[in-house]
Amino acid sequence: MTNYPLTEKDGIKFIDLGIKGEIPLVLLHGLFGTASNFDRLIAEFSKERRILMPILPIFEMSLRKLSLGGLLEYVEDFIKVMKVEKFHLLGNSLGGHIALLYAIQHQDTLHSLTLTGSSGLYESSFGTSFPKREDYEYIRRKVSLTFYEPEMATKEMVDEVFDVVNNRSKAIRIVKTAKSAIRHNVEDQLSKIEVPTLLVWGEQDTITPKFVGEKFNELIIPSRLVMVDKCGHAPMLERPGQFNAALHSFLEDVEAETR
Repeated sequence: MTNYPLTEKDGIKFIDLGIKGEIPLVLLHGLFGTASNFDRLIAEFSKERRILMPILPIFEMSLRKLSLGGLLEYVEDFIKVMKVEKFHLLGNSLGGHIALLYAIQHQDTLHSLTLTGSSGLYESSFGTSFPKREDYEYIRRKVSLTFYEPEMATKEMVDEVFDVVNNRSKAIRIVKTAKSAIRHNVEDQLSKIEVPTLLVWGEQDTITPKFVGEKFNELIIPSRLVMVDKCGHAPMLERPGQFNAALHSFLEDVEAETR
C-alpha cells in the first residue's frame, strides 16, 4: 500500500514527487517493502530534489518473466520512460539487489549508488518458504525480526504479509522472486562498480547481517560504510534521522565533486 499519488505511463506505475530540475533520487523498495518504508526520507529529500520510485510489479508481472532479471528490465524501462539521464539510485533489501545489477550494467547513468540491507551476497531469507497459512503469530514474529525493536512491526505490516501468505498466487510469486535473488549472487561482479557508493547497515540486521555490509564495503572500492546501532534490516524506517543524515552528507560530497 502507498499513501502517495501513483502515476502510470506506458504500463509502469510509479511515484513522482519533489523538485524537478535537481538531480533525481530513484528509490527501489524490497520484496515486502512499500513506499511507506521511505516516508521520512521522502518527506525530507523531496524538499530539495525530485524523488522517483517505480512500484515493482511482483504481483502483476507474468509468472514466466518474474525474476530479478525481469524486475531489472522493468526498472530499465522505467528510466527510459522517465527520460532521466543521470541520477542517484537507492535500494533497500531486494531493491538494493536490483540496484546493484543496474549499477553493474548502467553505471554511466548514475551519480551514485546507495544500498541498505541489500541482498546479493547473503541473506537469511524469509520469502523462500511459508508456514501454515493460518499461523498469524509465526508471521508476526518473522516480520518483527526485520527490526531491532520488535514493536516497529505494526499490525498493518503483519496483516499485509499474512494476506500474501493466504493468497496462493501471491505466495508463489514471493517465493519465486526470493529464490531468483538467492541464485543471483553478485560477489564476482562488484569490482566493476566504480560509482560512489554509500552502504547504510543496521548493526543488528538479522536478514542481511553486519558482515554483509562489511563485505560489500570491501568489494566495492569507492564505497563508504555507515553502521547504525540498535537497528535492523530497514535503517531508513527504524532510524530515519541517522539514515537521512548519512545520505545528505554522502550526496553533498558526490555532487560537490561533479560541479
